[in-house]
Amino acid sequence: MRSTKRDGLAGPIPSPNIWYWPHLYEIENRAQDVDGVVFDTLAELVDWRGRDVLDVGCGAGFHLPRFAEAARSVVGVEPHLPLVAAARERVEGWASVSVLPGSAEAVPLPDGSIDVVHARTAYFFGPGCGPGIREAMRVLRPGGVLAIVDLDATVAPYGTWMRADLPHYDPVAVESFFAAQGFAMQRARTRWEFEDREALRSVLGIEFSARTATRAFTEVTGLGLEVGYRIHTRSAPNGLIL
Repeated sequence: MRSTKRDGLAGPIPSPNIWYWPHLYEIENRAQDVDGVVFDTLAELVDWRGRDVLDVGCGAGFHLPRFAEAARSVVGVEPHLPLVAAARERVEGWASVSVLPGSAEAVPLPDGSIDVVHARTAYFFGPGCGPGIREAMRVLRPGGVLAIVDLDATVAPYGTWMRADLPHYDPVAVESFFAAQGFAMQRARTRWEFEDREALRSVLGIEFSARTATRAFTEVTGLGLEVGYRIHTRSAPNGLIL
């Protein structure tokens, strides 16, 4: 789910993967970052122990239990109602976790109520995400942190396939955008590992066009591949250049 503006109207753009193929996206989530590099890097940058966490665009809630292990409270916000239901089912029994319908531009939480806002491959793609950044800053307490985790399209092979499908996507311009807003950036290289080749093929099929997915499948000879991430972090409050 990417949050941006279309024809002057703000709102979520339906995700072509998890919104329509949640069972395959669950396989993808399990395969992603099997060594835990992203969470380890995130923990070095942001301390959510004993704090209140918001996961924006939480999808089916895959990351909510991980935050709940150490956080005081965790709120997942998701615009797609079937995913809201799936996330609530996942965290049933976790008293410290709740899931609410909402969007990046309209988070249903009061001002200054959150310590950490986390958004992973959810909606931040540089220019156009200003409303989401402003809303995150609204709900953050002074000294709170917005952490945006996105894919690093400069890292092959995944980044090569991504740029093949999105020829107008400029990773350098995206990085420059976040730097202009006062974000720091940390790169992380991870390993995805699938249970079998069919799982790999299925996930590539929901992430890329048919042509690129076929190419990608032939280029991966085993069950794993290397994928790069970028973690953008910014403390609140500060003025934004949007």
